[in-house]
Amino acid sequence: MTLADAEEFVTRFAAAWAARDSEMFLRLWWPEGKLHYPFASRVSRGDEIGMLNELTKGRSPDLKWSMVDWTARGNVIVVEWESTNRFGDRVRSWRGVDKLTLRDGRIIEEVA
Repeated sequence: MTLADAEEFVTRFAAAWAARDSEMFLRLWWPEGKLHYPFASRVSRGDEIGMLNELTKGRSPDLKWSMVDWTARGNVIVVEWESTNRFGDRVRSWRGVDKLTLRDGRIIEEVA
């Protein structure tokens, strides 16, 4: 993967988060991809990402995500991000890092 390929992917990844659009997320993933997500009791498949997005939107309608930075090496992209969400009267923010392994421009594995 070239630097231009990585940059193009990261732009699409950030756009999917900004739009919170399930179809945009699904286009980033291989159906057999694996998402290791700390709030799930099991590994999610790439073809479940749209459903996960809809569930998240329903439960956290005020959730905002923004990219802080990213880097890439080989077929791996690491994205640093910041999220905010309203919990009652309070707004909380937190940061995290996701490791994305790509195959032919789509996610085959993500560790959140």
